[in-house]
Amino acid sequence: MPGMVVFGRRWGIASDDLVFPGAFELFIRLLWWLGTIILYTYHKGHFDCNGNRVLHIYLIGLLVVLALIILSLCAIVYVSAQGTITNQGSRRSMPTLVYLRALLYLPELLWASLGAVWVSDDGKGCDPATVGAVIAAVVASWIILLFTALGVIFVFDPLGDSRPSVAPVEPLGVRHLESSGGTQFLSTARSLAVKVWESRLRLLCCCLPQDESNRAAFSSISQLVSGFFSDTDLVASDIAAGLALLHQEQDKLERSRDPDGIIDHSPSSPIEEDLESDLTNAVHLMHFAAAAYGWPLYIYSNLLSGPCKLCRDCCRSHSAEYDIVGGDHLGCHFSSILQSTGLHYRDFIHVSFHNQIYEIPFFVSLDHKREFIIVAVRGTLSFKDVLTDLSAECESLPVDGVTGACYTHKGISQAASYIYRKLVNDGILNQAFSIVPYKLVITGHSLGAGAAAVLAILLRSSFPTLKCYAFSPPGGLLSKALADYSKDFVVSVVLGKDLVPRLSLPNMEDLKRKILKIVSNCNKPKYRILLQGCWYELFGGDPDDFPSEMENRREQELSQPLLGEESLLIRHSSSYQSLASDDSPLHTVPHMPLFLPGRVLHIIEDGSTRRFCISQVRYRAEWSNEMAFRSILISPRMLVDHMPDTLLRALESLTRDKPYALCPPISNQSQHNIV
Repeated sequence: MPGMVVFGRRWGIASDDLVFPGAFELFIRLLWWLGTIILYTYHKGHFDCNGNRVLHIYLIGLLVVLALIILSLCAIVYVSAQGTITNQGSRRSMPTLVYLRALLYLPELLWASLGAVWVSDDGKGCDPATVGAVIAAVVASWIILLFTALGVIFVFDPLGDSRPSVAPVEPLGVRHLESSGGTQFLSTARSLAVKVWESRLRLLCCCLPQDESNRAAFSSISQLVSGFFSDTDLVASDIAAGLALLHQEQDKLERSRDPDGIIDHSPSSPIEEDLESDLTNAVHLMHFAAAAYGWPLYIYSNLLSGPCKLCRDCCRSHSAEYDIVGGDHLGCHFSSILQSTGLHYRDFIHVSFHNQIYEIPFFVSLDHKREFIIVAVRGTLSFKDVLTDLSAECESLPVDGVTGACYTHKGISQAASYIYRKLVNDGILNQAFSIVPYKLVITGHSLGAGAAAVLAILLRSSFPTLKCYAFSPPGGLLSKALADYSKDFVVSVVLGKDLVPRLSLPNMEDLKRKILKIVSNCNKPKYRILLQGCWYELFGGDPDDFPSEMENRREQELSQPLLGEESLLIRHSSSYQSLASDDSPLHTVPHMPLFLPGRVLHIIEDGSTRRFCISQVRYRAEWSNEMAFRSILISPRMLVDHMPDTLLRALESLTRDKPYALCPPISNQSQHNIV
């Protein structure tokens, strides 16, 4: 629901968000009140020490203040638990209760000061237990006041006084929020939002040089982030509740579908032979993609043996045997690469740990076992890499012989161009091919996978036989024309419900639309949604059937947005789609769709994804395509499946447990319908 409006501004918290913090504070206050009652009753109101009158007044006043606070918290928790996310009528009294609770901080502050004065002046002659209890009460008061101040800072919305008020009685097609004064107001609000996000990014990146390139990156990222939820009035807990509901809705739909049939192929089948060859290469090259992360991933993957192995080599100097370009003064990164790949110093042509926005680390090595010249690109590991990821607008990438729109992710395209210039202009590839005439193979994971795919496109004309293995690449990477063009030489490997291969601007807009729809339709209070959602994520079970506003609506009414759904909109947005079908003429795509590169090899876990830690996991592999990743799937494994060590274990398990299940390619007409 919209953020709560108190003290003349909108805050980043809703009136139904106070159930859990209010209940927690209520529990603490009750224990505190009971402890004070016991202390006062034990001494029967008489204290044989200096300042006993002050102590008596302090305890009586503390009991009264705590009682008033407890009553106010009971009212806040009760009122906050009423209604639904969009139906806030039963919570109209919440601002008044918040004002009352804020007013009670004044006597609490006064009594905490009085207790501190008594302890410092008159508490020396009293019973140590009594003095300790008063000290504990004073410390608890100051801790609660401190956390309250931090909470206020946390939920403070810098744009809280710039949100337009929306009348919830007119249908979306009647309101003219983009006209006259409304347009000017919204334009001012968007401009302010961009400035706020730019300031945040500059603060986070205060150690980076504030040159023109970085300022341009901050500006483009700020426009992207500030504009994403600018047409809605949601708080963080609304999004969390929407994700919990959406996960259960997706699981219900998945369980209702018939399991995909697995088609066995004869040993001579071209599909099986092709898949087996690509899987074998993928397992081998995934070690190189993971090695590019350097010592952090190596230590994480080898907690017991990794530190000991690296300590022997970290401080050695091998600068005469390979070229390092910054970022690895002790040699720990390179030592971990040697351990992960099993290669020798002489097998490396170039190793670069230089890292800036649009400039990511990579290395070039000779793999004599497979007769590959391998270019491995590192994925996201630093905040500079995150900024490269977030530069997600489209950038033109013209390619000879490709018809149609040729666009790619700007940040990744810039990173690939940086590596291309290093490889070609600095003669790194010429040096490698002058040593051995092996096949050029490019690989990487996550951000590195996207950069590797774009780099392969850039190098394709000069090296027609090159191959690229992209592990968990970003979904919003290539336009359809470039994605089709890359199918001849790029293989994307995706594990399970990995979030990143499904992450693109159109998919994020689609996720926002689904969150708006499912949140506004649910008739349960938010605290119950979050509690049941946490239980479902941790322990599984059957997805909950949440009652909906839509249950008794006539079919012809479903083309209009619900009142609750519309109340979450500040202005009409081209990214917003009401309850009409996807073919509705009202639905337009605000961002150019970008897709995964090349052919997509999807590794799927057989059986339930909820299992005990000691249970054995079996996987199957199938050829999919980029159209199957146009929706974000909510799952506890959406981040775990993206981790390079998890993907490597899945690939090793898949190739070790032969014969593995092989599935045919998914045709364009057989896409799954994901909620």
